[in-house]
Amino acid sequence: MADLPRLNGVIRALEQGQPTFTAFSPAEVDSALAFSASKYDGVIFEMEHSPWDGRALRDCLQYMLNRRQIAQAGSVVPPVAPMVRVPVNGAEMGQWHAKQALDMGCYGVVWPHISTVEEASNAVAACRYPRLKSAPRYAPAGIRGDGPTAAARYWGLTQQEYYQKADVWPLSPQGEIFVIIQIEDTMGIENLDDMLKNVPGIGAILIGEGDLSQELGYPRQYEHKAVLDAMARIVSTCQRHNVVVGHPHVEAGNAERILAQGYRFLMCAPVRSYAGLDKARQLAGRA
Repeated sequence: MADLPRLNGVIRALEQGQPTFTAFSPAEVDSALAFSASKYDGVIFEMEHSPWDGRALRDCLQYMLNRRQIAQAGSVVPPVAPMVRVPVNGAEMGQWHAKQALDMGCYGVVWPHISTVEEASNAVAACRYPRLKSAPRYAPAGIRGDGPTAAARYWGLTQQEYYQKADVWPLSPQGEIFVIIQIEDTMGIENLDDMLKNVPGIGAILIGEGDLSQELGYPRQYEHKAVLDAMARIVSTCQRHNVVVGHPHVEAGNAERILAQGYRFLMCAPVRSYAGLDKARQLAGRA
């Protein structure tokens, strides 16, 4: 089987040693159209605090496609990789949301409120197909159901090519599925070291500073020392394990500090305001 190009731009940037840029977006067609022609590496359609709507997500994925761009590039590689944040908290062990999103063609899943090793393992496992225990990179054991037809078509691959690429990165070096788990409470901070020791396949840790600041008693006071200290502990743990850590609120005023602190998965404001994205890209040498 011929070598296939890297499809997921978020992974591509990280493999090249660069920070990667994404943003949350409502699952709306107009927003999908705007993101499809943006400077982001990826977009995360927000369905944790919005209703889970599979039809809306499917429509957004289709409107991310641009036939002219594909023809000019001569490649099926999407300029912006679509991903989704699922609605379930880690303790709810939701798997079907991830299965449906991946079967539509999403390139990644954000899992909110992950606090234990078991929850982190479930998040990764839900994004992997089953395999024999004798297979390389067996764990976490995949539990995703087999229904690749729409996803393979969306990615522009044959089914066998899709199977070759439909695994989690960096556990599978050629995988295109990016698993992001959110650490949003002090239990998650306490268990993060064990998660990163025992659960391969986590693409990035994204700090949920809103919920974390609530628990710490300083809701949405993102510059409070207690909040910053807790976030710094997460960053330090991720760096010890060489795991990408993400910041959810990158703006022009904090981009330099965030890059200096070691964040590599940067979530900027949506496409109606490029100030934070432009500043962060300039500081990262990706202007």
